[in-house]
Amino acid sequence: MDREPAVAGLFYPANEAELRDVVQAHVGTDTHDATAVAIVAPHAGYVYSGGIAGDVYRRVRVPDVAVVLCPNHTGQGVRAAIMSSGKWNIPGRSVPIDEAIAEELRGVALLTEDARAHAQEHALEVHLPFLAHRNPAVRIVPICLAMHPYESCARIGLALADVVTKHGRDVLIVASTDMSHYIPADVAKERDRLALDRIADLDAEGLHRTVIENDISMCGFIPTTVALVAAKALGARAGTLTRYGNSGETSGDYDRVVGYAGFVVS
Repeated sequence: MDREPAVAGLFYPANEAELRDVVQAHVGTDTHDATAVAIVAPHAGYVYSGGIAGDVYRRVRVPDVAVVLCPNHTGQGVRAAIMSSGKWNIPGRSVPIDEAIAEELRGVALLTEDARAHAQEHALEVHLPFLAHRNPAVRIVPICLAMHPYESCARIGLALADVVTKHGRDVLIVASTDMSHYIPADVAKERDRLALDRIADLDAEGLHRTVIENDISMCGFIPTTVALVAAKALGARAGTLTRYGNSGETSGDYDRVVGYAGFVVS
């Protein structure tokens, strides 16, 4: 089954040439090929968070396989959804699913084949132009996660690490998340720092607990928790914050912002 674009023309340009130019502008020409186990990057409209996402993607080498973990904003589908065949279409190109890794991961991580969870979800789709820009041959494993207790996050993360190790493949894990939502910028920065410190320390359980205990409206903390578990199991030692910002930098409204952050985990 092919997945058609849901937010082209809304979160990013629907025109192929315009999209290419916008992504190039956000990534820039000073690109690097550092090897990362995982990255954390935002998923808002490019006008708001594209610069922070681009700053992450310019720093790392995107290998031929990326496992992309996103939250479920729509409430559709199952709580741990994967698509294990087909391709995702974006303006001007298609990004195929790595069926071998996806099918094995579906079984060992107890994920459910479910296109409904992905059909209208923007949080994974907006990463694809960046991934394809950095590596036109990239294949993905798309995973959409609703709320889970830490134990479930740990199970999925360890299963992901085991599959990556078993296949001996060069894989980039991508966690898609925005930070605090619709609060004053100074409050968002203070609350987000609690979560950002946990990501920097690769403290997956601490991140999960901190977000819940402090009521931080970090929409992708479940995918990020899973990514940290997997990254640490794969040998990652630290997370490096590349940039933090908020929507007020674009809109001028600092009373109700959404926070954005980028991390390279290696």
